[in-house]
Amino acid sequence: MSDFFKINEITGLISVANNVDFEKDKKIEFRVEAKDQGGLTDTSKVEIEITDINDNEPVINVMSFTSPVSEDSPVGTTIGIINVKDLDSGENGQVRCSVEGNAPVEIKSNVRNYYALVTNAPLDRETLSEFNITVIASDLGKPPLSVNKIFNLKISDVNDNAPVFTRALYTATLSENNSPGFSVLNVVGKDPDDNQNAHVSYILEECDIGGSPVSGYISVNSETGVISAARSFDYEQTKEFVCVIKAQDGGSPPLSSNVTVKILIQDQNDNAPQVLYPVQTGGSLVAEMVPRSADVGYLVTKVVAVDVDSGQNAWLSYKLQKAADRALFEVGSQNGEIRTIRQVTDKDAVKQRLAVIVEDNGQPSRSATVIVNVAVADSFPEVLSEFTDFTHDKEYNDNLTFYLVLALAVVSFLFITCVVVIISVKIYRWRQSRILYHSNLPVIPYYPPRYSDTLGTGTLSHVYNYDTCRTTDSRKSDIKYMQPMSQSLVSVDDVGNESAQNGHQISTTSTLSVSGQARYSVPEEQAEGSFVGNIAADLGIDVRRLVLGNARIVTKKSRQYVDLNRDKDILVVKERIDREELCKKTTPCSFSFEIILENPIQLYRVTVEVTDVNDNTPAFSKDNGGAPQRSGTARIHITVLDANDNAPVCSKQVYKAEVQENSAIGTVVTTVSANDADKGVNARDAGSPPLSSVVSVKILIQDQNDNAPQVLYPVQTGGSLVAEMVPRSADVGYLVTKVVAVDVDSGQNAWLSYKLQKAADRALFEWRTTGSLSFSYSHFNVAVADSFPEVLSEFTDFTHDKEYNDNLTFYLVLALAVVSFLFITCVVVIISVKIYRWRQSRILYHSNLPVIPYYPPRYSDTLAQGLSHTCTITTRAGPQTPEKNKSKGLRKQLLDLFHPSTPTTHRSLSRDYAPFEEARDEPGAETKSKLAS
Repeated sequence: MSDFFKINEITGLISVANNVDFEKDKKIEFRVEAKDQGGLTDTSKVEIEITDINDNEPVINVMSFTSPVSEDSPVGTTIGIINVKDLDSGENGQVRCSVEGNAPVEIKSNVRNYYALVTNAPLDRETLSEFNITVIASDLGKPPLSVNKIFNLKISDVNDNAPVFTRALYTATLSENNSPGFSVLNVVGKDPDDNQNAHVSYILEECDIGGSPVSGYISVNSETGVISAARSFDYEQTKEFVCVIKAQDGGSPPLSSNVTVKILIQDQNDNAPQVLYPVQTGGSLVAEMVPRSADVGYLVTKVVAVDVDSGQNAWLSYKLQKAADRALFEVGSQNGEIRTIRQVTDKDAVKQRLAVIVEDNGQPSRSATVIVNVAVADSFPEVLSEFTDFTHDKEYNDNLTFYLVLALAVVSFLFITCVVVIISVKIYRWRQSRILYHSNLPVIPYYPPRYSDTLGTGTLSHVYNYDTCRTTDSRKSDIKYMQPMSQSLVSVDDVGNESAQNGHQISTTSTLSVSGQARYSVPEEQAEGSFVGNIAADLGIDVRRLVLGNARIVTKKSRQYVDLNRDKDILVVKERIDREELCKKTTPCSFSFEIILENPIQLYRVTVEVTDVNDNTPAFSKDNGGAPQRSGTARIHITVLDANDNAPVCSKQVYKAEVQENSAIGTVVTTVSANDADKGVNARDAGSPPLSSVVSVKILIQDQNDNAPQVLYPVQTGGSLVAEMVPRSADVGYLVTKVVAVDVDSGQNAWLSYKLQKAADRALFEWRTTGSLSFSYSHFNVAVADSFPEVLSEFTDFTHDKEYNDNLTFYLVLALAVVSFLFITCVVVIISVKIYRWRQSRILYHSNLPVIPYYPPRYSDTLAQGLSHTCTITTRAGPQTPEKNKSKGLRKQLLDLFHPSTPTTHRSLSRDYAPFEEARDEPGAETKSKLAS
């Protein structure tokens, strides 16, 4: 106790000698001894109680803290537990904790000195991605002591925001005749989420435009949102169209939003005017007739033209380009009417030819020209006498026919000559080959071993294996042909080039390489048959290759989790995959297998990663706790979330609507409405899986008067100048003919009426009609005569001859084209064959690939070109047998075989045969010798 207290020996005053700590000793006891001068003593017990002062700050211990926290965590989620201690006692040891600032977190305590940090407001990462939590712990001492601790809490993102487009409606214009791939516009969608949840992909929603899928019109870049034209547009066919673009994020499940894109096609001046009247036909020699008594301003005819373009590109103007007498006619610039500008006189020529040009107002402008034939006469005989001169046209046709026949004859002669030459050459070569064949002189090309296919034509496309056994007696040799193997996938390395000795076989080793790899990811607990991956597209394998190659899966384990669907070229789940069973707690979890194809053999390695799903519930330990057992209560608030268990219900069972035909695209026909009892996205119905219902919509098309009547009789043809004939003795009411017409419309739109619009003598003919609504035109030629010769003298028709000439010219041109094509094809084939053979000879020449003709012995030189013999002899020696003695006479037999009567050859063979003779008796050795003359 002397460390803490001291006592005055004289006065007995006890004082503090050092700091006393209440937290260590709350009460100190010791004994004091008093002693007098006589040596007597006495003792007393001293008890000193230490009173506490507030000298210790609270201490915060973090038991647990979770960061990051998902933003969809409900209010009241515990994010951390802390333990606060104060070594003081009484009020000095009582601690209060609080959170400083506006953080959406509060402190709750159910156990002494233990505090839980819980959320008191919804978390939104898009508003506040992270924040600091300052916890202040203070005691109740005087003065109070406090301590703070800062926690940094990060909010993790969940996919709770769908992408939002920057515009509610996108509109773009595109000029027609654009090039495919032209960028039209760029749609932009933004997602305030983070990472993969914010990755926006753009998808073109399927719909039909004029009966064709929208994908044939435009395409959208899934990453950038750039919309490009997939085809060249024609304003006259498509003026505008509407499509829907969907922006989808990469969350799970993904969220999406749609936007409407309206594309307007701008017209360009790409169509020239089309002349409807007068119709330009070869048989129409006289279009209009002007009497010589015509006054100034007489309407000769009217040029009618249209332009399928729109706007100012379709504004037409008419000009008189060429005329035999410009002072006689003029053309209205706006209406195309041809009128006389002076009085017609007898000096004016009967035959007038006018060239009228029709121009549009586009930039640049386009035009069309029409020829109008005008006859200035008062009667048909005068006209026919002027328009019966066709010598120029006939001479032109005769010249054209002559040159066409001449060209056809020349080309046919060349073609037949070429065919005859080819056949002659073939017959000559065939006879040559027959001569060589009957001479029994085979020519066997010899290729050295291990030469590759230098031409890539498949000449040496396989490696052939032979199992051979040779003896000194060639009649006992044997050769066995083995199955060829492909060189493209299996490499065979020779163990050695030396021949097998002592009966051992030559061995080869083969190695099989991996041709490709693929990796997939699949969640566990997927249903059987679930899609894993498109193996053909990912490995670059042809679809037919999987079937013909008998593709199959090989796995090292006993269980096969995936299967190969060769009909659809995909991998599917074969049996249940449990990640916890497969990999326990190992991450990442994956399994591998190989796919083998045959003919030729190919090996592909596939790795499948198994991702975890929340399929296991938490389990409490079997520990019953302390003794004695204590318990507590907690209030649990359960929120029932909506499930997509209600399908949308339409307000009507059948919808009926009417729409006019030829209605513009986008016309509202009717509105279909439906209600869904679910909540949130399930009420749209965008639940997972989505639910749907079906309703019938009946649309009635109302007829409009959009079709003109069609005249069935009389048939309007250019070659028919006389339709009906009326005898001069006809009485009043004589039936000349009957006009038959129909209208494809229905109802009152199909009621027809007939009127006489124009006649040479209106007092001579009349129409009998009923009803009136819409109209069409029909033109007649009526001849008033008693006999056909009288009619023919008035209506001379030359269309038959012209039609005959046109048909003859057409068939001549067709025959010339066919024969020319055959001749050119023949020439091209001959040149191609020659070039191919020349290249073959050049490649063989540069490849150093010898081709040694082999002639059997004792054959004479039938072609007087000399003979060259090459003989390769391979012997395999074995134990001494009587047959070995035959080799002693081998030299002489070979000398007799090649030129037996030539001494020089005998000497050459003796020199070349010496090595063979020296080595022939060595056991187990192979000897090769070349003998040549």
